[in-house]
Amino acid sequence: MRDEAYFREALAGKEIPLLSLDPKWHRLFAIHGKSEAITKCEREVNELLAEQGRCNQELKDLRKLKAKLMDSIMHNMDGANEDKEGSLESRKLEENRRLIGEVNGQIEERADRLLELPRFLRQKNEQLMLFTMEYGYEKMRVNAREAEEISEWINEIRVELKKNIIRKQNCELNSREIYAYMHDIFGPQIIDIFDIEYEYEEEEDGTGDAPEGDDEKQETEDSADSPK
Repeated sequence: MRDEAYFREALAGKEIPLLSLDPKWHRLFAIHGKSEAITKCEREVNELLAEQGRCNQELKDLRKLKAKLMDSIMHNMDGANEDKEGSLESRKLEENRRLIGEVNGQIEERADRLLELPRFLRQKNEQLMLFTMEYGYEKMRVNAREAEEISEWINEIRVELKKNIIRKQNCELNSREIYAYMHDIFGPQIIDIFDIEYEYEEEEDGTGDAPEGDDEKQETEDSADSPK
């Protein structure tokens, strides 16, 4: 496979679906399973996705908390003045301002991370795609080699099968000729005696019936009885 940089350049601007969320992607590995590299990369993609979801939820919660703190500040500002510097309202006001400062810092941190995550996620997903392509094309190459080997085997078997069909036909033809000649030479009464004995031996050996059935035997007898 070409250098990874070549493919990354070729993929610039292309939209690639998040593979770990695609059921069809998982079905690619139903037979052979995922390679170690694919499993590791998939896990990293899922970790980034989980972090993205977590950051979004935390950002939402922090903004709600900030809104509550702002409401509390507005509520306590009425009771806080220079004459009541140490009052409960003043202390709450200072504490809320401190908390808002912390929340603002966390909001900024989550927002910055959310700006970075799509880029990291895209890069890791592209890496997973490259591993997937390498896996898929390698499996197809292996399948093509195996299919070619099987095709060659089928061709060999087909030739051998044709030879064996001819051998079988020759065996059957030879048996019919032998039977017909013996019938002409010894006559039907003697042949009947040996037919019965032959069929009995065949049954004992488990090799089947006598060569050619009763129909052929009848045809031969009819031929022998017909006027020359």
